[in-house]
Amino acid sequence: MNGVRRAVCLVACLALAQPAAAQGLSVPPADSNQHPITDFVTFLAGGALGLALHETGHVLFDAAFDAHPTLESVHFGPIQFFAITHENNLPWREEYAIDSAGFWMQEATSEWLLTSRPNLRATKAPFAKGLLAFNVLASVGYGVVAFTKSGPPERDTRGMASALGVDERAIGVLVIAPAVFDAIRYFKPDAAWARWASRIAKVAGVVVIFKQQ
Repeated sequence: MNGVRRAVCLVACLALAQPAAAQGLSVPPADSNQHPITDFVTFLAGGALGLALHETGHVLFDAAFDAHPTLESVHFGPIQFFAITHENNLPWREEYAIDSAGFWMQEATSEWLLTSRPNLRATKAPFAKGLLAFNVLASVGYGVVAFTKSGPPERDTRGMASALGVDERAIGVLVIAPAVFDAIRYFKPDAAWARWASRIAKVAGVVVIFKQQ
């Protein structure tokens, strides 16, 4: 359990560090004269940062648990890409934490964005919007894959479900719920119920690590 406590502390530190870390993200300032193509490229750059943060979450927890991460080629139908994997036969809590770390990173970043910039939709901030878009769409995509139980066996939702001993569709709900609530917060920043529902759903994805197996 010491390793798990360190992991949960790491999650908390990451979440609390978001406002400070934001200063180093170099989010481009609003500029009403920006060219649409520049906006689009900046939007994609925000999405790329989201992907990098997701993978960084996995690597950090791999290192915390000394899980020997490796880069492996995986296939999703005819599509070939690479994924960060780790050694098998880890304690279930460590396995769950590593597989969940990418989502935890996404959720912490989205929470920082929507808390510090609740009216994000009304501002010209393509970089921040790209980051949020990646977080929401990636979680929805993973959730759909979890519901259909498709995709490569290395997928995060399958590992999370196996670690908890639950149906993967339950993990799909756990992953999609915060993303849906965050999307509502983006379009309706005054919806207090969505704000708190989002935060509760995010916390739920972490505290299940303390369930009895």
